[in-house]
Amino acid sequence: MSRRRLLIGCTAGVTGAVFASWAFSADDSPVSWYTPATVSAKTERKKRPLPSRPEQIKTLQAGHTYDILIIGGGATGAGCALDATTRGLRTALVESDDFASGTSSRSTKLIHGGVRYLQKAILQLDYDQYKMVKEALHERANMLEVAPHLTRPLPILLPVYKWWQVPYYWFGIKMYDVVAGDRNLKSSYYLSKKNTLELFPMLKSDNLCGGIVYYDGQQDDARMNLAIALTAARHGATIANHVRVLKLHKTAGKLSGARVRDELTGKEWDVKAKSIINATGPFTDSIRKMDDQNVKEICCPSSGVHIVLPGYYSPEHMGLLDPSTSDGRVIFFLPWLKGTIAGTTDLPCDVTHNPKPTEDEIQFILTEVRNYLNPDVEVRRGDVLSAWSGIRPLVSDPNKPDTQSLARNHIVHVSPSGLVTIAGGKWTTYRAMAAETIDAAIESSNLKPLYRDCQTDGFLIEGAHGWTPTMYIRLVQDFGLEMEVAQHLAKSYGDRAFAVAKMAAMTGQRWPVIGKKVHPEFPYIDAEIRYGVREYACTAIDMIARRLRLAFLNVQAAAEALPTIIDIMAEELKWNETEKQRQMKLAADFLANEMGQMVNRASRDKIPINLSKDEIQTYIKRFQIIDKDKKGYVSINDIRRSLKSMGVKPSDAEISAILSEIDATYHGQLEIQDYLQLKFSILEFPNSSDMSVGWSRGCVVHALYECRRSFQNYGEEVTGEQLHEILREIDTNMNGQVELDEYLQMMSAIKSGHVTYSRFARMAEMEEEHHEKEILKKQISVERSGGGL
Repeated sequence: MSRRRLLIGCTAGVTGAVFASWAFSADDSPVSWYTPATVSAKTERKKRPLPSRPEQIKTLQAGHTYDILIIGGGATGAGCALDATTRGLRTALVESDDFASGTSSRSTKLIHGGVRYLQKAILQLDYDQYKMVKEALHERANMLEVAPHLTRPLPILLPVYKWWQVPYYWFGIKMYDVVAGDRNLKSSYYLSKKNTLELFPMLKSDNLCGGIVYYDGQQDDARMNLAIALTAARHGATIANHVRVLKLHKTAGKLSGARVRDELTGKEWDVKAKSIINATGPFTDSIRKMDDQNVKEICCPSSGVHIVLPGYYSPEHMGLLDPSTSDGRVIFFLPWLKGTIAGTTDLPCDVTHNPKPTEDEIQFILTEVRNYLNPDVEVRRGDVLSAWSGIRPLVSDPNKPDTQSLARNHIVHVSPSGLVTIAGGKWTTYRAMAAETIDAAIESSNLKPLYRDCQTDGFLIEGAHGWTPTMYIRLVQDFGLEMEVAQHLAKSYGDRAFAVAKMAAMTGQRWPVIGKKVHPEFPYIDAEIRYGVREYACTAIDMIARRLRLAFLNVQAAAEALPTIIDIMAEELKWNETEKQRQMKLAADFLANEMGQMVNRASRDKIPINLSKDEIQTYIKRFQIIDKDKKGYVSINDIRRSLKSMGVKPSDAEISAILSEIDATYHGQLEIQDYLQLKFSILEFPNSSDMSVGWSRGCVVHALYECRRSFQNYGEEVTGEQLHEILREIDTNMNGQVELDEYLQMMSAIKSGHVTYSRFARMAEMEEEHHEKEILKKQISVERSGGGL
C-alpha cells in the first residue's frame, strides 16, 4: 500500500512539474509590469496593497497589451476579472459609471436557485430549467462560503391558505432541498398555524392553514460586487470605474483594443487587448453595435421595482414569499439591514442609465403586501422609505436560428471579430457565467493562461479570510466602537473592518470612544467615507448608494447625511467649494429621481385639498403666526424664531429638515395650500391620533420640545443629534423655504394618510398655543389678577 501511494505521489508530482513547465513556456511574452496571481491556496489572504485609482489609470495608460479587456463592472464583469486574473491572464476592467451602479446593486438581495424555476422544470419536464436550478444552488452555497461576512442563510416562509396546497408546496420545497443535495443550506419544514403566527406575527391569520419554511441566501449586493472587483485588483487585475469605452479597434478584422475616456478628467487614450469581453448587462447591444453596426439587438429589458419599508413590517430573521400574486408574479418580502424589502415587478422598459420607479409599480407592491398582513399592520404609502428600479437584461440567444424567444439562462456569444458577449443570467450564477465566458475568450483568442481551468470555486473574497461571527467583539474591545457600529463594520468589510476602524475619529465622549456617525439613525461612521475613497468611490453617489447603502435604505436619511459625507470626501479628494456644490446637486437629483424621493412627493401632492372651512381658517392662522413678517412664506429664520420662543434650540440641519418636509415646489417657500394638504391627510387618516400609526419624518416638535425640557430640568443640555436618535424620520425632504400653498398641500396629505405625520405641522400647532398664551398674559395684568404669586 505504501509503495502504491509513493508511486501515485511521484507520478502526480512529475505530471504537475511537466504541466507547470508547459504553462510557463506557453506564456510567450512575459512582461515586468504584470505579476500573475498565485492561487495555490484559495484561502490565503492576499497581502498586495490595493492600488489607488490614479495608479490604476496610470497602468491603463501605459500602453501595455492585456490578454483580456472587460467592459462592465457589474457582478458578471467583476466575476470575469477575478476569474481571468486568477488564471494568470493579464486582465483589465473598465466601467463607465461605478462598480455595481446598474442592475447589480438593485436586486432583491437574494442568493437563490429559483423555486419557481424548479416548479416549471417539474411541471413541464424541462431538463434545461432543472440544470439551471442545480447550477444556481451550487453557486448559492459557494457564495455563502467565499463571502460569509456579506451573506447569510435566510429562512423564507411560504404561507398556505388552502389545505390542498399544503402537500403540493411541501413536495415542491422538498424537491428544492433534494436538488441542492449536499450543498443544501438547511432542511425545509412545515409549521402549524399557531407556530407560523409565532414566527411571523404580522401575517394575516384568516383561513391560514400553516406555513412551509425553506432556506435561501441573502447578500449585500453592491458591496459583494465591489468585494469581487477589489479581490481581482489585489490579485493583479487593473480595474477602473468611471472610464467609458468610446470605440473598439480592429486589426485585420479582429478586435485589438478600445478607445476609452476617463469620465472624471475627460482624458482619452487607447487600451490594447487580445480579447474583449462585453459584460454590460442592459447595455449589451450598444457595445455589440460598436463591433458591428448591423448586428441585431438581443436585449429585451425588463424593469423590476423594489421598495423599502420600516423594519417592523417583517421579523428580523425571516422573509416571506407570495408564490402567486394577482397577476401571476412572485413577490418577496424580506428583512434587510434593519429595513424590509418588498418586490419585485416585471414590466418591459427602455434601456436607460437612470431607471426610475413609478407610482403604479409601488402601489402594486403595496397592494400585494396588504393581502398578506393582518389588519393591525396598516400598509401606508407614507411608509415607503425608498424605491428603486433595476433593469433585468433578458436576452434572446444569437447562437440559435430562432432569436425571437428569450433565453431562460445566460448566453455567451463570440462575434466574427472576437467580441465575447456574456448576457442574461442572474446574480447568483455570476461566477459560473464568468468561468464560461473566460473559457470562450481563451479559445477564441488562443490565449495562454497559467491555469487552464477556472480557479474561483471556493476562492475567498475580500474580507472573508479572517472573518468570524464574533469578530465584532474585538472591534468593540480594541477600538471602543459602539456595538451596533462594530457589527455593521464586521458584516460589511469582514477582516478589513480593522483597517476601517483605524481611520475613525474620536467622538470626544466616554463611550463610544471612536466612530462619529454620519447619520444618527444608522451605524455608518466617518471612517467609512475615508475608506470608501480607497475603495474607488469617486462621487457622492458612489458613496451613499454603493459604499454605504443609505440611499437604498432611507432616501430621506441619505439626503440629510449628504453634507457630512461630501465634506469628508472633499478632504480626501481635494474638492473645492464649486465641486462640492456640484456633487450635492448630482446626489440630490439621484435621490429624487432614482431612489424614489420624487415619486414619494408626487404621490402626496396628487391628494386634493379636502379640508373644511374651519380647518382652513385654523391652519391659515397658524401659518400667519409663524410668518410674523407677513412675507407669504416661512423661511429657516421663521422656524428658528418659533422654536426659540418655545425654548428649543435645534441645529441648522434640523431646521432645514423641518422646513423642507413640505416644500413641494423646491424653490424655498412654504405656501398655505401645502399646509392644508398636509393637515387634510392627518384628519382623514383614521388612526392619526393613535401612536400605532408611527412617526413620519422623524420628530414631532412637541416631543422634541418635551424631551429637551425634561433633560433641562436636570440641568443637562440635549444635542440635536441625541434628539434625532430618539425621534425617527421617514418622510421626504427637499431643502428650501416653504410657501402657504405647500403647507396646505401637506396638511391634506397627512389627513389622507399619504404622509403619516409632519413635525412642521406640529410646530405650527404649538406655536399657535404659545401665541395664545402670550396674548393672554398681556391681557391679564398682575394687578387685575389680584397680584398672583
